[in-house]
Amino acid sequence: MKEALYYEVLERKKTRCRICPRNCIIENGKRGFCRARENQDGKLYSLVYAAPCSVNIDPIEKKPLYHFLPRTKTFSIGTAGCNLRCKFCQNWKISQAMPEDLPLIELSTNKAVETAKAEGCKSISYTYTEPSIFYEYVLDTAKLAKKKGLKNVMVSNGFINHEPLKKWCKYMDAASIDLKSFSDDFYRKYTGAWIKPVLETLKILKKEKVWIEITNLIIPGLNDDMEEIKEMCRWIKKELGEEVPLHFSRFFPDYIMKDIGPTRKETLFKAKEVAEKAGLKNIHLGNI
Repeated sequence: MKEALYYEVLERKKTRCRICPRNCIIENGKRGFCRARENQDGKLYSLVYAAPCSVNIDPIEKKPLYHFLPRTKTFSIGTAGCNLRCKFCQNWKISQAMPEDLPLIELSTNKAVETAKAEGCKSISYTYTEPSIFYEYVLDTAKLAKKKGLKNVMVSNGFINHEPLKKWCKYMDAASIDLKSFSDDFYRKYTGAWIKPVLETLKILKKEKVWIEITNLIIPGLNDDMEEIKEMCRWIKKELGEEVPLHFSRFFPDYIMKDIGPTRKETLFKAKEVAEKAGLKNIHLGNI
């Protein structure tokens, strides 16, 4: 365990976590929404520091990042927990788990960096679940990685507060952000979050000169309206620039959404056409 950053102590040993926009008020002995941060006697602790549940060496394109260090390997780590409740999550067995319910891997920041270097990786990716819920582990690893000549990549839902994000930006080189829809109603109904903080995250990353690529998972009947996709693409062009890569990804049934069939390939081809007409230059299709 490690004492958390970005929290405040309230009356009767309650704490308020300030990492993400939920700003969870946590009773003594309880955990926040993400399940990975616990109030112990008026102090907030990360339960997953240096204790990932998934460690792999991936091609950088799997993140997906197609325009950042292409054809290189990235050392990928993720811990249990998440600050969203996406009903279509493909990593739900770890994102929706308690840390103690999974076999954890002891991996110090030093060992993570040393292993990445030894395996010929050019970067470390904080991925699989949501890196903001293992914020302190990411920050300490990223600082060390940067000193050792490695790049840092956040693969994130973008649901994070401004101050901790800006701190991260000092060490992050690239970000793959999952923009799940351009509808706040979709976010609230199917992820348990809301869209505004995600859009703010994208603008901050752009301002802080972190390389951005965006992923949009298209789910049949839920976020496949082409007018909405056009609106999203126009926003991306206006706020982030026409060169920002956008990945449309094909949905397959998973977790709570097993009653919806896979996205038709034709839907992705149409979305690509809409994005290009909206002025975006780098469109990619995934899971096809």
